[in-house]
Amino acid sequence: MMTNWDEIRTAFQVARIGTVSGAAEVLGVHHATVIRHIDALEQRMGVKLFQRHARGYIPTEAGRDLARVAQTTDDQFQQLAGRIKGQGEGVSGELLVTSLVNFFPLMVGALASFRAAYPDIVVRYLTGARLFRLEYGEAHVALRAGAAPQEPDNVVQSFARQAIALYGARSYTDAHGIPTEGPDLARHAFVGHDDLDSRAPFAMWMRANVPDARIVFRTEDGRVQQAAVRAGAGLGFVPVHEAENDPELVQILPSREEWSSPMWLVTHVDLHRTPKVQAFLRHLKTYSAGLGC
Repeated sequence: MMTNWDEIRTAFQVARIGTVSGAAEVLGVHHATVIRHIDALEQRMGVKLFQRHARGYIPTEAGRDLARVAQTTDDQFQQLAGRIKGQGEGVSGELLVTSLVNFFPLMVGALASFRAAYPDIVVRYLTGARLFRLEYGEAHVALRAGAAPQEPDNVVQSFARQAIALYGARSYTDAHGIPTEGPDLARHAFVGHDDLDSRAPFAMWMRANVPDARIVFRTEDGRVQQAAVRAGAGLGFVPVHEAENDPELVQILPSREEWSSPMWLVTHVDLHRTPKVQAFLRHLKTYSAGLGC
């Protein structure tokens, strides 16, 4: 009968990493402890879990089966820990919030002002293209854009549409003029998305209305696109509430709903009603309304 979770966790890390030294580093133990755990587990189960080679440990079929079970169990422990950490009675402790990095101007301001109101909160703001898993406690609140999230056990609230307009730097318009919509656009340079299949609404509009050869500065990162527009590399899309505070940006075409994506606030059902999550949701809605988002 297997009763030692440490041994199972050790086998999982060896299978995942492939070396005793790597597993020992992750687990924070001596490499001899890793070998002892593997030997004891194999003896208890009566089967070889790994083939030993000079280049590392390769799991056998039994080892792969054990690793799959251990992965599921480890995920469940992480999920439980994330939920427990989020279930405090007051507005205190860690608040994990995630969004695409494009939304950092909104989120940083909202989180900073939230901390000013609730100084016992420690903020962790996670950005990136990866979809953070709320069911595993990887975040308490997610701000997402595009189609409404469909993951089970999540509470999804419509948030806002971020107004986006077409801008150029004053240095660009001084040199090249301000185009009108239509054929005049074709002679101007544009800053666009590097992914030619991007489903971002403004990227789709640009592909339909701007010759490909005129999209002369391409990048995947929205922050870099906006910086390139400000540097005069070409015309491009910038959130209106940011551009309004930048005297060096000139609006070329006003915002349109077709250029923006709906945004959604997402929480896990187990944490949705906790005091700090509810307090932050209220704060974020009030803060964004004040910006006109």
